Amino acid sequence: MLNHTKNIEKIYEDIQRMLYYMIPEKWDKLYLYASVLDEPDEEGKKGELFLYYIPKGIFKKRPINVYEIPARFNLDESQYLKLVELLYDKISDLKAEFVLENPLEEMWTNLTISVHDLKFHVDYDYSNLNHSEFTSYERHIIWRYEYLGIGPEQVGKEEKKILEKYLLGPKTISRKEHYDSGIYIQDIENTVDFENSNDPSWQ
Repeated sequence: MLNHTKNIEKIYEDIQRMLYYMIPEKWDKLYLYASVLDEPDEEGKKGELFLYYIPKGIFKKRPINVYEIPARFNLDESQYLKLVELLYDKISDLKAEFVLENPLEEMWTNLTISVHDLKFHVDYDYSNLNHSEFTSYERHIIWRYEYLGIGPEQVGKEEKKILEKYLLGPKTISRKEHYDSGIYIQDIENTVDFENSNDPSWQ
């Protein structure tokens, strides 16, 4: 069982601030996936991050990928991607803090953060990504299906094959832990003000 200290709760708060800062419009739901590995995976990566949000509105809207934001809102792409890197660094800090506080525990390899209805949820997953039957790209497609509801009928031929392989194949049960809290931060500027403010308080 993960030990949640004050330092870890402070990192959660920093992550919340960063997420609110990075999205320049009102939204209903947000979903973030990140992996932080001790050793490179089969593709030579030690981690990855993807982030989607659902814009606010009375009609159902498609999830927006964080990497679409610079073009969508006419922001400087290189500066915006630095914010994404800072967000990933903060999640790496979160894992490092957990390792420090739980030195004898097996540690999670990836997490999913979801924010909606003023609630902050974290799903910690202990899957061995270095020996996964799915590649990083395939796991991304499967994660979108599980959290965003993007199913076989909504994707192309290649992604449909990946989902069929996942849905029809044997399931691997891995250890998971969950954390839930409220959102306590207020008065956060977002990237609407990005051109005029390159020094957010969480940097």
